[in-house]
Amino acid sequence: MRPTDEPPSHLGPSLLLLLQLLGPAAAFFPNIWSLLAAPGSITHQDLTEEAALNVTLQLFLEQPPPGRPPLRLEDFLGRTLLADNLFAAYFGPGSPSRRFRAALGEVSRANAAQDFLPTSRNDPDLHFDAERLGQGRARLVGALGETVVAARALDHSLARQRLGAALHALQDFYSHSNWVELGKQQPHPHLLWPRQGLRNLAQVGDPTCSDCDEWSCPGNLLGFTLLTSGYFGTHTSKPPGKCSHGGHFDQSSSQPPRGGINKDSTSPGFSPHHMLHLQAANLALLASIQAFSLLRSRLGDRGFSRLLDITPASSLSFVLDTTGSMGEEINAAKIQARHIVEQRRGGPMEPTHYVLVPFHDPGFGPVFTTSDPDSFWQQLNEIHALGGGDEPEMCLSALELALLHTPPLSDIFVFTDASPKDAFLTNRVESLTQERRCRVTFLLTEDPSRVQGRPRREVLSPLRFEPYEAVALASGGEVIFTKDQYIQDVAAIVGDSVADLVTLPLEPPVVVPERPLVFSVDGLLQRVTVRIHGELSSFWIRNPAGVSQGQEEGEGPLGHTRRFGQFWMVRMNDPLQTGTWEIQVTAKGTPRVRVQAQTSLDFLFHFGIPMKDGPHPGLYPLTQPVAGLHSQLLVEVTGLGSRGNPGDPLPHFSHVVLRGVPHGAELGRVPLEPMGPRERGLLVASLPPTLLSTAGPFSLELIGQDGVGQGLHRVAPQPCAVVPVLLEVRCQRKVRLRLERTGPAAPPLTGPPPQLSGPPGFLAPGTEAPLSLRIASFSGPQDLDLRTSVNPSFALTSNLSRVRLEQNESAWGCLWLKVPDTAASDSVVMVTVTAMNREASTVPSTHAFLRLLVRGPTPQDQLPAPVHSTDPVLTTTSPAFHLSTLVTPGRAGGGLVGNPWWGTVGAVLLLLGLASW
Repeated sequence: MRPTDEPPSHLGPSLLLLLQLLGPAAAFFPNIWSLLAAPGSITHQDLTEEAALNVTLQLFLEQPPPGRPPLRLEDFLGRTLLADNLFAAYFGPGSPSRRFRAALGEVSRANAAQDFLPTSRNDPDLHFDAERLGQGRARLVGALGETVVAARALDHSLARQRLGAALHALQDFYSHSNWVELGKQQPHPHLLWPRQGLRNLAQVGDPTCSDCDEWSCPGNLLGFTLLTSGYFGTHTSKPPGKCSHGGHFDQSSSQPPRGGINKDSTSPGFSPHHMLHLQAANLALLASIQAFSLLRSRLGDRGFSRLLDITPASSLSFVLDTTGSMGEEINAAKIQARHIVEQRRGGPMEPTHYVLVPFHDPGFGPVFTTSDPDSFWQQLNEIHALGGGDEPEMCLSALELALLHTPPLSDIFVFTDASPKDAFLTNRVESLTQERRCRVTFLLTEDPSRVQGRPRREVLSPLRFEPYEAVALASGGEVIFTKDQYIQDVAAIVGDSVADLVTLPLEPPVVVPERPLVFSVDGLLQRVTVRIHGELSSFWIRNPAGVSQGQEEGEGPLGHTRRFGQFWMVRMNDPLQTGTWEIQVTAKGTPRVRVQAQTSLDFLFHFGIPMKDGPHPGLYPLTQPVAGLHSQLLVEVTGLGSRGNPGDPLPHFSHVVLRGVPHGAELGRVPLEPMGPRERGLLVASLPPTLLSTAGPFSLELIGQDGVGQGLHRVAPQPCAVVPVLLEVRCQRKVRLRLERTGPAAPPLTGPPPQLSGPPGFLAPGTEAPLSLRIASFSGPQDLDLRTSVNPSFALTSNLSRVRLEQNESAWGCLWLKVPDTAASDSVVMVTVTAMNREASTVPSTHAFLRLLVRGPTPQDQLPAPVHSTDPVLTTTSPAFHLSTLVTPGRAGGGLVGNPWWGTVGAVLLLLGLASW
């Protein structure tokens, strides 16, 4: 008999509220965090990342790298494949895979989110539940078509979201249907190619399951050859004789016939058909490879590479003031752009995306985006400094537009000599830089002594550039003041940043009189550059051996020094001595010091809330930690294979340090625990609410050692911040007409009648799109004003403008976005919702951003049969490998039972002896 466990009562009120917000769902377990509940299971994250790496390896094998020997398949046989190693083999040793892994993370988190989001978690069409197989196939193919549309519009963030949703449904088919139980050894031939309908489907009156009163139900399917799937919960009523999804949290499984057929995990408490979990995962993985191959065929190799950021290079994004006084600055931007294009054309570090946004007063834009360097150069060359234009200018509006169109993990450079007229956007732009993980550098040529220049219609405050300082601090960038005569030399930092430099942490992080700044150099750093700007009297740099170099220009014992007015740049000589270095600066005011270097050893991170209970335990992702919630920090170390000697042990990081920004006060230290094999580089730290109670931004620093015991120190590119409330805005297919709260009931709200919208993330000209808004407080009472905005300025109405929340209380609302008939196809729309505390001006605002894409009235994209092979890249004739026992290298949580030699989540070498189908 099944145990009669009661629902857990040990959860705190904050987590109980979050469970109410998220609710139940049904699928393969979402991500590696899920393996705490069912070790050895294969998750959506595993399947997604492993399929992507297989197709990437196939692309690399078929497209030899320019100037390098082609990859050989035999070099990868019998090895665990990691993204870092794959990039090193194709692009060269030390080539960073950070952006590629970040793109895979976007897809994986979008996949896992289907089990958490209220717009998707209970929709049977998105999980192939409730025998809605034809409807599920239509939604699956539609999501893949939407991925193509978004990718062609260069909105790769939206494309990855839709791809994650499509892969979730595709993978669920093999876990939720009886395809495996029917004895099928290959993926369904018509699931991705809808030219033929799905055949042999069970009808409403066909009984499919017998009663099973155990957790494990190996024989509960009736003897038939029809295709069926299980019913889950109570959202779709289960007809008599039909199968349930199953598991302790499936309410339908207590209705006869009891039991279920899902194969989501290896645990019988979650999956009645747990014994077929590996077979279902095998087929789901092969089907995911087919889906990636289809996208490669549709987008082409270049488009597919941009979709997954299969490149070590970054983007190039300029925001240019075009008023009459900006001639020198515009020429400097042109020179740097031309230098970057010519120097890196055809190589692995050629930028993959170009963005240009001009601004003046009163206008800004339009934005120009392209992946063609010649088109970018032509557009940039047509920009000239024209007209007067009073100071201030619309700089932050232009920057917001650039952030909207610039890929994540990019650098944006702003050239101007004016203060911002739109300083009210400062806080919103700060949050957007952190949401996009983009670093902003301002190159300012404002010169108070200039007698000829732009007129000013008002007396301007000496603090007028503080908005730039705030945005630079929030994004991990900087503000550099210089003069026209030096701007071309100072602008050389653009080329350095595109080379993907990391910033080294300083102790203390700001200059303190008569106290040296200290930084550490390890054996994995090269091309270290020290930049100092301010009214300097003197400075010196000292290496661990005591050798010093002063501010004299030219070649010194440690490196080469150049000076451009009040800007100093010292390029250190390689190889650098490892250990502790010092910088002593004497200056008026507060000089700025930044140390950067090239390295492939870096890290990605995101926050999340562990959902330990429910049908699909996993980690609910957050952009920033939320006050009052016990958050988890997930760290993904990149470049672990770039150790000095191949035989050395892997580097490892032991703990993370949180420091207040900008002054560097230590807030706390938290140990890092590995999740899965060390070569994968996945680490987790638990951040209790007390540690995150300090208001203001904080930085994340990873501390560890390399393989020979020398210290390692890395800092996140951007600081983080604790937001006071959880605020989310989503697309939805049906409009809610009530404000729902966990506290006292609210009165009904009026609005337009319920209507269907287009696919999530897409808009159609001449329509009204419903959006859902939810807000929750976990740290105490909140009296909030809610403000909305749209870029571009479409009409947006909301039924919720103010809300009062007590601790552990939430509210829902609706927004309606009216898309004009004149909206341009393939244009990006950003909806922003801001929650502001009415009672405490010192409490930071919380922002939620939703990216949407205007899709023209084009016919539904059909995905043709792939040009490229959809088989696993690696095959073997060894009789020891059979489809029923092989999936992929072992994942976090212990790998496959009976195959301890398998590798990691990020490693995918499929050694399957399969014929092409």
